[in-house]
Amino acid sequence: MNTGYANPFTVAAAAPAERTAFIRQTYLHLGFAILGFIAVEWFLLQQSWAPALVQKMTGGMGWLVVLGAFMGVSYLAERLASSEASRGTQYAGLAIFVVAEAIIFMPLLYIAAFYAQDGQLILKAGVTTGFVFGGLTFAAFATGKDFSFLRGFLMVGGFVALGIIIVSIVFGFDLGTIFAGAMALFASIAILYNTSNIIHHYRTDQYVSAALSLFASVALLFWYILRIFMHRD
Repeated sequence: MNTGYANPFTVAAAAPAERTAFIRQTYLHLGFAILGFIAVEWFLLQQSWAPALVQKMTGGMGWLVVLGAFMGVSYLAERLASSEASRGTQYAGLAIFVVAEAIIFMPLLYIAAFYAQDGQLILKAGVTTGFVFGGLTFAAFATGKDFSFLRGFLMVGGFVALGIIIVSIVFGFDLGTIFAGAMALFASIAILYNTSNIIHHYRTDQYVSAALSLFASVALLFWYILRIFMHRD
């Protein structure tokens, strides 16, 4: 993703008013992305064909196909969101990514909503995710530290995690709570990294792209916190 590292007019170099406006716009768009995700997910889970789709997504090698498609769509969405073609193109990228996240979340949320013994499982995971995200955001802004050095770790860790996930799908074993905890930690580090970029490295006109990067990290954190809660249920 293009975060404007080489551009001299980054958030850190901008006037205080421009910096404040950029940060406000970023978190406003993040809020709308989360609300959009909730709305799309609610719509999908209410459809009569939802159980059949969930079964197809998770049956056999279905999840591997879904994961591959999601990666391709995510790449396209991120490219659109960071595009300088037009603001509409950027919004299209963010919207595509939100819908893609809602679709890939369907099986997990379907099980949590209709089969978990705890009827408030999703709410508890959401509130926990919110508190963790809020704490990490506060830490990033309070310290003002540049966490861009985490980029290498996130790239390597992401490839390792993807490899483990693919192997688990092919050989059909559950990754368990320990892996979910490790991935929740990975997502937390990604939130620190992305928040740091918002403070230091994005251009002031890149708030759509910044919101997408944060939304992706928050969604990943929510996914694995929910999985931890489901293993305990």
